[in-house]
Amino acid sequence: MDTRIKAGGLVLKNPVILASGTAGYGIELAPILDLNRVGAIVVKGLYPYERQGNPPPRLWETPCGLLNSIGLQGVGMRRFAEEYLPHLSQYDTHIIINACGEEDEEYVQVVKYFSKLPSVSGFELNLSCPNVREGGKCPAMWPRWSYEIVKATREVTEKPLWAKLTPNTSSLVEVASACQEAGADAVSLVNTYLAMAVDFRTRKSRLSTLFGGLSGPAIKPLALRAVYLVASSVDVDVVGIGGISSGEDLLEFLLVGAKAVQIGSITLREPAAAERILKEAVSLLEEEGYNNFNEIIGRFQGV
Repeated sequence: MDTRIKAGGLVLKNPVILASGTAGYGIELAPILDLNRVGAIVVKGLYPYERQGNPPPRLWETPCGLLNSIGLQGVGMRRFAEEYLPHLSQYDTHIIINACGEEDEEYVQVVKYFSKLPSVSGFELNLSCPNVREGGKCPAMWPRWSYEIVKATREVTEKPLWAKLTPNTSSLVEVASACQEAGADAVSLVNTYLAMAVDFRTRKSRLSTLFGGLSGPAIKPLALRAVYLVASSVDVDVVGIGGISSGEDLLEFLLVGAKAVQIGSITLREPAAAERILKEAVSLLEEEGYNNFNEIIGRFQGV
């Protein structure tokens, strides 16, 4: 089967992408997963500088999901370029930089820095980053703010530019539309849902912060709805994220309009899950008489 797919300005060998934050910087999985088998790797979020992240506890397992408050710990753009990128670029897959910023200008710094490196295929703007000037609010909650960041980064790169959006807004379709208008090649959705876990005995949060981000199978129905709403309302490629742990999950996201998907939390439990998910999806398509993934994208027929 021809597994190639076009998504967000890139031709991917298949629609399975490793999501940012759950696969490290890619090379950590190399002894377990053949990185040549995935369509792309979105590396762990990068700021212009190194970050320590939040103090522990930073993870709490929930029924059918995972609550995290990592705090975007990372090595920073220069250290990644020097220590990780040379190894990662040896693999035959697209490398996508997840660009972060505490201030709007920092997104531009990261994108501009990596744009000159040929081994980098494109960028995913993590518009869910807390902004220090705005009291911790994230840009993806508002269309205008998202537009401004995408527009500013679009001006410093010709490489594919994706915007990763938060579901914690009532304006998701409007935000996606603003990102498209500003020049985004795709939107990635959804990021984690804000949630919390409390300890009855201590009467405190089970995390070092009050809220965390919920991911995993628990959010899949919510993520499917978000992808469907955006894909059916906005003329921009959608990369689906949210609780994908099987080949059938992958196909469901393509059916409601996603061009590709990112797998995240399942990788923490099953590091080589990407290969299994791809094989399952291909087998299901062949059983139903399809020749490629493109034949089912956006073919959802409703009730």
